[in-house]
Amino acid sequence: RAMSKFIEVIAIVEGKTEQVFIEMVLAPYLAMKNIFVSATQITKPGQKGGDVRFVRAKQDIGNHLKQRGDTFVTTFIDYYGTKEWPGLDTLAPAQTPAQISEHLHQATKQAVNELFGGHRSEERFIPYVAMHEFEALLFSDSEVLSTEMNIGLDVVEAVLTECGEPEYINNGPETAPSKRLDKWAPYGKFAKTTTGIAIAQRISIQKMREMCPLFNGWLEQLETKLEEQNEA
Repeated sequence: RAMSKFIEVIAIVEGKTEQVFIEMVLAPYLAMKNIFVSATQITKPGQKGGDVRFVRAKQDIGNHLKQRGDTFVTTFIDYYGTKEWPGLDTLAPAQTPAQISEHLHQATKQAVNELFGGHRSEERFIPYVAMHEFEALLFSDSEVLSTEMNIGLDVVEAVLTECGEPEYINNGPETAPSKRLDKWAPYGKFAKTTTGIAIAQRISIQKMREMCPLFNGWLEQLETKLEEQNEA
């Protein structure tokens, strides 16, 4: 059959910004590869974002796994915003972001498989726990970020020099990616869903992949799922 296969992915995200990022920036990029992704926010009964708990996320993960047998389900949440999640309490001290992410992904997969193994979660669920809120990805292109924020290139470069790469930006109350952007923003508040998304579009997913290995690793897993479909 000549028809190229495709996959559909449902991303369970933390908040509005992540949803808009996936729908407006990531989805068009992945659609060109025949990966169709849509985003849905974690059901939060009357609560604000930034308080992500597995006890809530697992309901959504389970519902989407049960709804249709042919979709893939992923998460896009941030490690620093989670309050309760598989693997959080067994993390060894002084781990690198890559080690933290690997540990949390293994623990999340195990927890989801114990709950929903009967729905082929082993092959259909792809956990992604980013180190930081979406804003870290905006540090993938210092030139675009400095132009859009109207600050010196050296100011952005200094952050990357200090931290190494976007996913390694540290997370003190003053130094988290969003807090740094707030400092540079007019009126001290960075508009994530407007300015943030516009900057992300200018930077491009490709550039983010080059600069952010953990983000890239997540997308590679989705691409692998598509390849497996094509081979099937």
